[in-house]
Amino acid sequence: MTGESLAQKIIAMASGKEHVEPGELVWVKVNTLMIHDIAIAGVVEIFKKEFGDNAKIWDRNKVVLIPDHFAYTKDDMANNNIRIMREFAHHQGVEHFYDLSTKMARGVCHIALPECGYTRPGEILVGTDSHTTMAGAFGTFAIGVGNTDAAYILGTGEILLKVPQSIKVIFEGVLPSYLQAKDLILKVIGDLTVGGGAYCSIEFSGPVIENLSAEERMTICNMAAECGAKSGIMVPNKAAINYVKNRTNINFGVILPDTNAVYIKTLVYDVTEMEPVVALPHSPDNLVSISEVPDIKIDRVYLGSCTGGKFDDFMAVANILKGKKVLVETYAVPATREIIEKLINEKIDGESIFGILSNAGVFISLEPCCAACFGGTDDTFGRANKAMNILSTTNRNFLGRMGHKEAKIFLASPYTAAVSALTGHITSPTTFMDKI
Repeated sequence: MTGESLAQKIIAMASGKEHVEPGELVWVKVNTLMIHDIAIAGVVEIFKKEFGDNAKIWDRNKVVLIPDHFAYTKDDMANNNIRIMREFAHHQGVEHFYDLSTKMARGVCHIALPECGYTRPGEILVGTDSHTTMAGAFGTFAIGVGNTDAAYILGTGEILLKVPQSIKVIFEGVLPSYLQAKDLILKVIGDLTVGGGAYCSIEFSGPVIENLSAEERMTICNMAAECGAKSGIMVPNKAAINYVKNRTNINFGVILPDTNAVYIKTLVYDVTEMEPVVALPHSPDNLVSISEVPDIKIDRVYLGSCTGGKFDDFMAVANILKGKKVLVETYAVPATREIIEKLINEKIDGESIFGILSNAGVFISLEPCCAACFGGTDDTFGRANKAMNILSTTNRNFLGRMGHKEAKIFLASPYTAAVSALTGHITSPTTFMDKI
């Protein structure tokens, strides 16, 4: 019997089996189900059709409802999704509903989940969004599903899974000061392409991964979805374990892959001489090293989303912008209320992160949500309502992704975004790092 990857071992445990093989179909017990606002109407409709109008969900303590994609808009149709979520939560007695109209409101679902202690190592977390993979940073097998699967989980607490094959990605060497997790995962996406990890679990490892902060690890697992992966996952390091312990009282165990696990592909990177990278329009795998980027004038810099709206991301930007002024309009959307509070309270040389960004000319939203990353309605903060070049720390740059179909979106790290905001052109952060 061959060894098992990290994903296989977690699935085996959740299915009550000693061993599972890639391609095998197994029933798996779900620890947590997250549903966000753009999926709630469809999930509720299917749930009632299959289980009955008065059916109760399998466990009101294991369902998490978070409005984030169409939050803070005047659009009535968008707000109707949140009304449906509110009614369903009340009817079902859902304990973990983060209603926008209450103090429970959090922000972007993928950041709210770890903040609230739902991303525990060794567990199965399912969400109605492809970037649910972000929770893999904590050793969680976390996947996105459609409305039908979510509705079935609501009624039974189980999901039928095909055990994915696994790809191993190893990062070695010494991480340069100008390189961030966003550069690392974009490099992987460029090599694998947007379909190269289809229905695979991408297992990230190596000394570089072991030394990353919890939030930088989250960036990498989040964007595994851009390869078409079923999950992105890592053995939790000390930073990730401490993060979870500080946010939950539920016991958990760290699962390790077998040393003789079988991977269909292994990618090894030495980051020591790696350059920052940029994904050109209109695909995350349209990748070039920043030294190969032509002289491209940008009209806007956008900082935000589950991928680029974390505290670490804004700290990186603030270190570059402190005492300077941006040359192009720059929008910042912190992913959660907790992050906003940290930006106000945490300081660099006596000045708050929030103050540094604001004094640099950055427009900062105090309404944490997906905002322009998803495009959204016309009144969405930072949305591209006309043709323009946008350098963004978000995760996708497909045609029309941030609004206007003639807008061109370039994806890069927070460092690259900050430096480019100062110059008005896509600019490498390498020459700026000795100044921070």
